[in-house]
Amino acid sequence: MLPIKTIIHAVADYFRQTDKTFWLLTIIATFYGCCLIASQQRDGDVNFLKTQIIAVILGYTAAVVISLIDYNFIAKLSWYIGGFALLLTFAVFFIGIQVAGTDDVGWIRLPGGITFQPSELTKICFIVTFSKHLAVLIEKNRLKTFLGVLTLILHAVIPIGLIHLQGDDGAALVFAFMFLVMSFAAGVQMRYFIVLFVAILCAVPLLWTKIVNDDQRNRLMVLFGADDATMQTYGWQQYQGKVSIASGGITGKGLFNGPRVANDVVPYQENDFIFTVAGEELGFIGCAAILLLFVLLLLKVLKISSQASNPLGKSICIGFFTLIGIQVFINLGMVLGILPVVGITLPFFSSGGSSVACLYLGVGLVQSVYMHPTDPEDKPVKVEISKTIRGSIFAP
Repeated sequence: MLPIKTIIHAVADYFRQTDKTFWLLTIIATFYGCCLIASQQRDGDVNFLKTQIIAVILGYTAAVVISLIDYNFIAKLSWYIGGFALLLTFAVFFIGIQVAGTDDVGWIRLPGGITFQPSELTKICFIVTFSKHLAVLIEKNRLKTFLGVLTLILHAVIPIGLIHLQGDDGAALVFAFMFLVMSFAAGVQMRYFIVLFVAILCAVPLLWTKIVNDDQRNRLMVLFGADDATMQTYGWQQYQGKVSIASGGITGKGLFNGPRVANDVVPYQENDFIFTVAGEELGFIGCAAILLLFVLLLLKVLKISSQASNPLGKSICIGFFTLIGIQVFINLGMVLGILPVVGITLPFFSSGGSSVACLYLGVGLVQSVYMHPTDPEDKPVKVEISKTIRGSIFAP
């Protein structure tokens, strides 16, 4: 059995090697989100908070383990990681279910009645596999060739297409933005993006008539005005969400004191519309605090990316930066009635075990980039943790 002092020393030694500000920001955001979830469910029958806390503990533990592993080694397993992600994605077509508050069959029921959304884990897997793909092309000087860019497109089309077929176009949109931003940051030439943009513009009529379904069209059109029937069907959640945010004023009605929150006026506000709880109960100040947290978090990820000494580490950080940034942008756009509702959660805040647990896997990857520079002289990583533990276990 390990002495208590040895364990404390190992833990302290570990945290000295990590980016403590990054850990702190994620923990503050998670705690803030748990407070909002607790307020939302105070008169409800479903214990969303319990699920959230369990998912956070599991995700945080996994993040610590991942951060201790060199991200270069993790990337060497990219074929296995990608294959695992594909198996999960394909499994949804055979055993997928639809859960309350969603309109896609993108969930799997695990033993014990637990539901899991594979697309959340696939996002993290994509960050690893696509970062490795970019790093290989850069190493072989093929990133700026047509064939090299074509392989990147094919890499991204697979998860985007499969998840679109599941009906989760919100997640497919997140993958598309990760593909674009990671490719641009890695150095793919601008002309390819221009061609892609023109192609998308030309395909808009086809997309509108053949790909976008009636519900999606109505969700988009309601942003520009609608009759009462359409508003109460497709625009009701956004309308009530904006009313809740406006009712909070500058300082809000106080945590656990919002009457609209208590009466569940905003449908499924514990999930995609958790921002409305902050707006009503904590007002403008509470909403601004959320935005400030995300700005600081994103800037910290960019800083870690800038310090990475190889393209793989930079791409991993940029991938996580895009994942957080685009979800925040789309989620707040949905809540404020600027964008249509597409089922995107607010990272670290929205209720959802799959989402928050998998986000912490991404946190672990970014911490691994920080803790494991390619050049040992750049920022030597200590190994006293494992040596101390091994010495305690096998000491005569």
